[in-house]
Amino acid sequence: MAKLRGKAARFAPPAPDARGRWRHTFAAVDLGTNNCRLLVARPTSAGFSVIDAFSRTVRLGEGLGARGALSDGAMARALEALKVCASKIRRDRVTRVRAIATEACRYAANGTAFLDQAARATGLPFELISTAEEARLAARGCLPLVDRTVEHVLVFDIGGGSTELIWLDMKRLPPGEGEPAIAGWASIPCGVVTLTERHAAAGGTPAYSRMVEEVMGLLAEARGAHALPEPGCVAHMHLLGTSGTVTTLAGLHLRLPRYERARVDGLWAEVDDLLRIAKRLAGMTCAERAAEPCIGSDRADLVVAGCAILEAIHRVWPCARLRVADRGLREGILLGLMDAADREDGLAPGMGAGAALPP
Repeated sequence: MAKLRGKAARFAPPAPDARGRWRHTFAAVDLGTNNCRLLVARPTSAGFSVIDAFSRTVRLGEGLGARGALSDGAMARALEALKVCASKIRRDRVTRVRAIATEACRYAANGTAFLDQAARATGLPFELISTAEEARLAARGCLPLVDRTVEHVLVFDIGGGSTELIWLDMKRLPPGEGEPAIAGWASIPCGVVTLTERHAAAGGTPAYSRMVEEVMGLLAEARGAHALPEPGCVAHMHLLGTSGTVTTLAGLHLRLPRYERARVDGLWAEVDDLLRIAKRLAGMTCAERAAEPCIGSDRADLVVAGCAILEAIHRVWPCARLRVADRGLREGILLGLMDAADREDGLAPGMGAGAALPP
């Protein structure tokens, strides 16, 4: 996350006579299978400016595939992170918030009960969103980065427990910003946590190859059941990746000594260049990956699974170019909250030009 300009408490409050989005401070909380994240923002003429942020690896879905339920340890880690989010939201005087949970809580037998517990502990109104809503929000958050000169864009979001694929039809995309023109979407029940746990015993390059093959099978099923672009469209489309996997590979591609969001978000990369890095990581030990810049110990055991998902997607849709997005769900949530505030005051929604984050 980018360094913030000053403290949130020093951010100028809205004018007393402000209307619509201009009279609010907004927050988005995303409780995923691997991470808990928060963005707090105020509207600007260019979209919004982030005034506070938080991210912590909680591994809520750890062991979920074998157990079918969230473990006590995973729930405890997530609750601690959510309490930090709630504290920041109160300190920043947020007036509109949306807190969502995704695949781990959808899958777990005790997922809904845990969200009820989290709501009591934090005061936040949690919402267990569908895969369709998750796909829509991710696409909305990434919309400012699509190349409007192509015919199709395939947005993918590699999560901890699932991967969302969203096909944008650029011929149907209205001018300016707003809701993306989604021609088709699919969610495959496979993310970096679940895939890593299923192939942990193999290790190294053999595990990587098996993970790629598994994801290829899931993608074939998804293409058969959902409206997704044909591989023949690749000459007129590009990929857009929003996930820790893609941003990590981009940081390594740029040879950054430490991760810099300002240099990664919006980067155009050749997919083959990223996949060469992916294969190198697959051949390393976990300790060697942890020592790599932009990875660290939190992601060292999961990044290979993310690389395998990326390679499988590219095998099905072998686009030359990929645009990297360090944005997605939370930005989509914030833009939706702002549009709703405009509608409540009779203003036209979609006043912003996208997620204008600080450098």
